[in-house]
Amino acid sequence: MIRAYLTLGFALAATACGAKHFDSLCNAVPQPEGCGKPCDPAPGASGSCDTGYFCSPDGTCDIQCTLGGPQCGDGYECTADGRCVDDGKGGGNGPDANCPAVNFTPMPTTPSIGLVLDQSGSMFPTRYAQMKDALVGPTGVVTQLEAKAYFGSELYTCDRNTDLLDLTATPRALNNANSIRTSLNSKTDGGNTPTHAAINAMVASFAATPPPAGSPPVIVLATDGLPNTCSDTGTGGKTAAVAAARAAYAAGIPVYVLAIEPDAMSMQHFQDVANAGQGWMPGQPNVTYYPTQNAQQLKQAFDTIINGVVSCDLSLTSAIDPAQAMDGVVVVNGTTLQYGTDWVLVNGNIIRLVGNACTTLKATQNPAVSASFPCGSVIL
Repeated sequence: MIRAYLTLGFALAATACGAKHFDSLCNAVPQPEGCGKPCDPAPGASGSCDTGYFCSPDGTCDIQCTLGGPQCGDGYECTADGRCVDDGKGGGNGPDANCPAVNFTPMPTTPSIGLVLDQSGSMFPTRYAQMKDALVGPTGVVTQLEAKAYFGSELYTCDRNTDLLDLTATPRALNNANSIRTSLNSKTDGGNTPTHAAINAMVASFAATPPPAGSPPVIVLATDGLPNTCSDTGTGGKTAAVAAARAAYAAGIPVYVLAIEPDAMSMQHFQDVANAGQGWMPGQPNVTYYPTQNAQQLKQAFDTIINGVVSCDLSLTSAIDPAQAMDGVVVVNGTTLQYGTDWVLVNGNIIRLVGNACTTLKATQNPAVSASFPCGSVIL
């Protein structure tokens, strides 16, 4: 699953301010019928424009071209929703003379992954042993990928004698499996489950020791039950955990949630934490989280989360204005990808391929990847 990432030889040349400018047909007199209708420009929003029109960032329906029409010019083609895009044949008109190009240097992405791992009493002995094997066993995901990501870990619980937070942290580093294994091997029991405090501590760790340039930060949370605090076994820990995940996402650190043997009472809580940790908004589909019921599912969940982060993030050397990301054009192996469905912009400078696009990238030995963004979209 990781071989494709290891051998990436693509040239990611993202033309930022230099993208060709295409006039809107809505400026014509009389104006085409579908122009100016209100729409939702959010990625993945259901279509609200007439066929052949797209939703512009200002929330109105627009059109640059008609299928088979001449509006785009040589080297470009018209999409079904009325946008001009590079036809991938290398014959484009190039950048506007009045808007010089900015080219990005390709950089394979080496993510920084903070593992936030439940060490509460309910994890021992079976669940904890399974988690340890899934991470640092002979075929564990950290064992296999330690050279491809900056891994660090944080075991969390509460000291039963003092009712204070008990954290055992291993700093992030490449080739760090042995240190994380040593940390995991040192524990045989635990107390409460202060998930919120552990997430907050990992966010603080990223702030105190930022990842290397171009390395996107990620938190992977693995826990087996409803959280609490060190002084309270009530429901306050649930609200605090959701708030901590939301704060992590706001700080630019997405949170992936792995739920170990969740019961019916905890399923909604894990969904809430996952949604908060991925920037979910009302009306959107729920974010994926990973419930597991046995050792095999637990290992597969870690593999899915971490391989996904390692394999499908493509790094740019400058940041893109998120408000203009949807106007970018990303092409993989000659196929133009759809923003919000096939790719999203993360932290301004990471193109993250998702779904089938991610699968294609990982399955291709030497994928050809290109990206372009409209004039004025680069934040220098």
